[in-house]
Amino acid sequence: MNTIGQNIKKYREQRKMSQQELALKVRVGTATIQKYESGEQIPDTQTILKLSTALDVPASELMEQEVSNSSGIDPEIEYLIKEIGVKRAKLILRKAKEFSEEDFLRVMQMLYEIKYHPSAKE
Repeated sequence: MNTIGQNIKKYREQRKMSQQELALKVRVGTATIQKYESGEQIPDTQTILKLSTALDVPASELMEQEVSNSSGIDPEIEYLIKEIGVKRAKLILRKAKEFSEEDFLRVMQMLYEIKYHPSAKE
């Protein structure tokens, strides 16, 4: 599931904006917007910030997943807390609370690069 792509499409449609209009505002090709929405491509940090401005929505909301259980906590978050332990999860969340949106996006981009492009850091 590509949450960012689904959210881009959702907010674009809510604003009654075509893919071409969004592409012009973000200064990318219409095909690029199509790839983002279909999940073929994930926008980089700068593009997420441009998309959030063009769609008038916080970047964090573009990256947000819908909560689908009755406890109000995302099942993946519950699973991760169990995996790393409550103490470590609290430490991470306390530190993340201090991050600006731009800091958070930079950290996410860095983690993505480390995970999916490990040879790039060498």
